[in-house]
Amino acid sequence: MTSYLDFEKPIAALESRILELRDTADEGSLDIAAEIEKLQAKSAKMLADTYGKLTPWQKTQVARHPERPHFKDFIAGLFDEFIPLGGDRNFGDDQAIIGGFARMGDRRMVVIGHEKGDDTQSRLRHNFGMGKPEGYRKAIRLMDMADRFSLPVLTLVDTSGAFPGVSAEERGQAEAIARSTEKCLSLGVPMVAIIVGEGGSGGAVALAAAERVLMFEHAVYSVISPEGCASILWRTGDKADVAADAMQITAQNLEKLGVIDRIVTEPVGGAHRDQSLAIATLGVAIQEEFAALEKLDREALRRLRREKFLQIGSL
Repeated sequence: MTSYLDFEKPIAALESRILELRDTADEGSLDIAAEIEKLQAKSAKMLADTYGKLTPWQKTQVARHPERPHFKDFIAGLFDEFIPLGGDRNFGDDQAIIGGFARMGDRRMVVIGHEKGDDTQSRLRHNFGMGKPEGYRKAIRLMDMADRFSLPVLTLVDTSGAFPGVSAEERGQAEAIARSTEKCLSLGVPMVAIIVGEGGSGGAVALAAAERVLMFEHAVYSVISPEGCASILWRTGDKADVAADAMQITAQNLEKLGVIDRIVTEPVGGAHRDQSLAIATLGVAIQEEFAALEKLDREALRRLRREKFLQIGSL
């Protein structure tokens, strides 16, 4: 059963009523098919209307929805083959950032992304998708391999930010993020980055400095979380909705600003309501992007990346 967000309470009540009527109908007490059909139409319209005018803060909640597809779901739904590779050959293997060789039809590539986990045990194991230095150094190692073997790179970004713990800072978190960003920008192979949920701070940029950056329709991408911004500006997290609106963190805002290049549509009600459709739609976009980029040589790709990021914020 779908978990409802706070702003979806009217939809939840209506869909609960539909389920009650279906249970009554199943018992054969009376024929209420017409009433159910009428309520379903009303529910569908309410859902479409609600998701057609989400605020930035509401989009943030959708981007964080626990039932939204995660890295492992995209791997299972998009690729015919995936060979994970672990470790940074220096400290250890970070489970928040996963990567390896993959095959989508006839196209082979290197895929790297954040995994948040989908239950308490897996979330702890994957550190809620917050990468540590060894995770970003693993990403660098995989991108080096992709460059060496002329394989395109796909990254799936979904993180609230890099892990802020003391141990991560002691192992060079900032340096690892900077070098991962640098590696993205210097690649001589096509790179497509997709913000599939949350794109938080340098932990996201480190895997998203690509010549083509895509975002799911209800994903968010920002230098700091709305709560973090509110706590700095107003000393309280209660104004996270105000901060989210001011920060322009939605895909629609960022496409206008030139930070991202393309918005990938989600099923009505968000990717969590129909994971299969969301994943299939993303697959089409990925194929289209790589088909266009594979025509460019190494220097053209680097030049495209350079020009893209230099133009961001220009008047």
